[in-house]
Amino acid sequence: MTTMGIDPAALSDDDLLRELRQLHATRTETLMHGSDDALDRHTSRTNEMEAEYLRRFPERDVDPNRLREGARLR
Repeated sequence: MTTMGIDPAALSDDDLLRELRQLHATRTETLMHGSDDALDRHTSRTNEMEAEYLRRFPERDVDPNRLREGARLR
């Protein structure tokens, strides 16, 4: 698969986070009203950005309440 747009690896951390926030903010609109091609592209671009985020931050701060065990305690 080829990247359309800037390669996520070339983005600064701030730019990567901004792009991820924008993709997540536009997801529902794309799902409900975008063409099949737009939805496919949105999904693949989100996957590219998220993979880059996880590559950079493999030890990211995971909220214990977001884990199964935390949910059971609620």
